[in-house]
Amino acid sequence: MDSRPYTNMAWLLVLPAALLLVFNALVPFIAVINYSFQHIYSPQAHLFVGWQNFEEVMHDPEVIHSLFRQVIFTAITLGIEMPLGVAVALTMPRGGRWSGIILVFLALPLMVPWNVVGFIWEVMGRGDIGLLGKFINDVLHINFNYATNGPSAWFTLIIMDVWHWTALVALLAYAGLCAIPGAFYQAARIDAASRWAVFRFIELPKLKGVLTIALLLRFIYSFKIYAAPFTVTGGGPGDSTTFLSQALSTLAINQLEVGEAGAYGTLYFLIILLISYLFYVVLTRSGVSNEESA
Repeated sequence: MDSRPYTNMAWLLVLPAALLLVFNALVPFIAVINYSFQHIYSPQAHLFVGWQNFEEVMHDPEVIHSLFRQVIFTAITLGIEMPLGVAVALTMPRGGRWSGIILVFLALPLMVPWNVVGFIWEVMGRGDIGLLGKFINDVLHINFNYATNGPSAWFTLIIMDVWHWTALVALLAYAGLCAIPGAFYQAARIDAASRWAVFRFIELPKLKGVLTIALLLRFIYSFKIYAAPFTVTGGGPGDSTTFLSQALSTLAINQLEVGEAGAYGTLYFLIILLISYLFYVVLTRSGVSNEESA
């Protein structure tokens, strides 16, 4: 038996990384909040304007339209990826030599950088050389051009996001399924429970924790998506695929409205924080109520 005294000083090993993370996150955030209350004429000329930037951003039609498009895009992608990821996890083997190989191939889209994902689907969606574009145009005989047609651009971005992120939901769901004790399945077999009954009363309740994490992660990633759609459509055609993050970058970089961009970024952060908190409260409370009723 180890006779060495117990110590909890191991946290000091991660302290430098934690301090670096706090510094990298906190200092830019404070700078953004500082800029949001000022009008920036030049690096040396600032004018305090109070809440004026926030009022202008909240009454900007482009911001409102970008928020509406962002909510629609997030709702569609999450509505597809969450059930699809769970379905993929349910079909995967729980053990054996093939499980590791399948997990590796399933995780491949997650290892592709976001801007590279956009480049891949920019080529895939082209009607002249892309597999997706040529299939829709030549086989289905549907006029498909994401550069000039808004529905085509939305379809390309949704397919791209589903391809990229469904694996995250599937991997988390698979980990939750592997953690379910075998005794539950043995009891279900004794009771002659159907496959649907096993999923509804055994697997789904046990998956609520990991699905909550998956939903929160996917919401955050989807709500601040930038690189991939910017690479594919550039926000077009017109502004039909201009989401919140691209509208923010346009305001800050192209128009050099640093003060308004600071207010925009602060509101953007608060929206994500509020919706994430509401997601968490609703899902955790529903999980607690289900456990109490059981």
